[in-house]
Amino acid sequence: MQIHYLNTDLDIAAPVDLELLVVAFKSTGICSLQRGKRENGDWWGILETNKSYDDPESNIAAMLTVIEQLDEPELKIWQTLTCCEFNIGYDSGTEPWGFNQGLSHELLQRITKVGASVRFTLYPPEL
Repeated sequence: MQIHYLNTDLDIAAPVDLELLVVAFKSTGICSLQRGKRENGDWWGILETNKSYDDPESNIAAMLTVIEQLDEPELKIWQTLTCCEFNIGYDSGTEPWGFNQGLSHELLQRITKVGASVRFTLYPPEL
């Protein structure tokens, strides 16, 4: 099985309802996969782009463009986030022997500027 990039989710959580933020994202092609309210009262959501990308750099850049253009009401919600992670997913496998993808320093600067972090998820090959 080939190692390959799957997609990047944007995982968010806040002490306030995320509905207005989710609606703003949806209008730009970023959909909500799941969302809800935790027992502690925090709201959470998992978002991803409707478009498929070949690498995390392009995928995250597309989401950052939306985040960087949020209007004031959505920006106020964004600023309350207690969790904001770009979760990069890969199917792992046995080939090729070496596999890598990177994030440019320009993208990393944009990620930190909006207060986000990066997480990696590796999914094992199905046996």
